Amino acid sequence: MVTCYLRYVIDPFKLAEFEHYGKLWIPLVERFGGQHHGYFLPSEGANNIALAMFSFPSLAAYETYRQQSFNDAECQAAFRYAEETRCIVSYERTFFRPVFR
Repeated sequence: MVTCYLRYVIDPFKLAEFEHYGKLWIPLVERFGGQHHGYFLPSEGANNIALAMFSFPSLAAYETYRQQSFNDAECQAAFRYAEETRCIVSYERTFFRPVFR
């Protein structure tokens, strides 16, 4: 299993737009075989940092999702929404593997 951790720098004046963006992606990730762990929006502290996490069975499965998302109409609409609203200033993506007992 691999978990993708996304750290976003967002426009704090466009929090509603970013929340809508997150709600678009949760079912899309799941449709492509991932397990979404949610978006985490600012509450206390920095008002321009948001997080998201989702997992895939393997890095190869994640890469398949990424390739398929580039050709999917709903995914492309979500990408365009973020561009048009400019709710995301920047983001970084990191991958983790879990350690269990």
